[in-house]
Amino acid sequence: MTIAVDAMGGDLGPSVVVPASLQVLAKFPFLKLILVGNDAILQDELRPHSYDSNRIVIKHSTQKVEMDESPALALRQKKDSSMRVAINLVKEGVAVACVSAGNTGALMATARFVLKTLPGIDRPAIISTFPTSDPKRNMRMLDLGANVDSTPEHLLQFAVMGSVLAQAVDNVDNPKVCLLNIGQEDIKGNELVKQTSSLLATSGINYTGYIEADHIFHGTADVIVCDGFVGNVALKATEGVAGFIRKLMKEAFMQNWYTKLMSVLAKPILASFIKRTDPDRYNGASLIGLRGIVIKSHGGAKAKAFAHAIEEAIVEVEKNIPERISKQVETLLKPLSPN
Repeated sequence: MTIAVDAMGGDLGPSVVVPASLQVLAKFPFLKLILVGNDAILQDELRPHSYDSNRIVIKHSTQKVEMDESPALALRQKKDSSMRVAINLVKEGVAVACVSAGNTGALMATARFVLKTLPGIDRPAIISTFPTSDPKRNMRMLDLGANVDSTPEHLLQFAVMGSVLAQAVDNVDNPKVCLLNIGQEDIKGNELVKQTSSLLATSGINYTGYIEADHIFHGTADVIVCDGFVGNVALKATEGVAGFIRKLMKEAFMQNWYTKLMSVLAKPILASFIKRTDPDRYNGASLIGLRGIVIKSHGGAKAKAFAHAIEEAIVEVEKNIPERISKQVETLLKPLSPN
């Protein structure tokens, strides 16, 4: 299995990508990685490490997409960027997936331009995993920011794709799909939500109705659907609250010698909490709906988190997610098409 990695993307670039790649290679003996980026810089990063040169190779590129760069400009002017070359490798069949921590807008625009969307899918979406109160159950939410002006038909497509991903990757037999809304009553919500709910109710997927934001982490839904504007706000709010809670807990335990002693006694509980809420465990969002697998890592991800993004790509390749989505779209959405 060969995966292309945008080695120059993200806030930390090769200093994170190289150790993360070596970590994943040690775990998966069938894996080969192509690190795309500046050859000299990547050689310098690899030099201190012992590695199999047949399983980790460098593909030189002369450009890099900056984190604050316009997606349109990156698409037009950065044709030899590490991001573009990595995606091209998927298009050419050299690699079966691409992983990048680079500029999200540029990654989405480039991937959509190069790989195109699956038949029956108008727009790709960003989907990621969230923990829930049930330690044995995660939840996936989409769209998390790729589309801020979605139609009911787009949200229906997102729901189908999310259901397929949850079933294949999370091994959920009949994923429960909910629509994010400001209330659970039928009269609540804007026209987009109401029209989408009507479509989902007759779609053939396991649609269980509306869900409010305060129930996102209760474990009652396997897939939560929303437009990209709402989803991105929910994502950033979640990240902010998680960081806020961690900061408050640290301050509370460091107040004096007594609270420090209590922190030692509570260490097993704290370790369990940190593990359950560790964002590194959930790093790696899928740009779902494309004719190829593209995984987006958080821009500021450290090695452990970036390694998890590569592992997400491995699972999606093994489960053949694009083909599964294509079949489900053919089954569920084609009968609903006005044509």
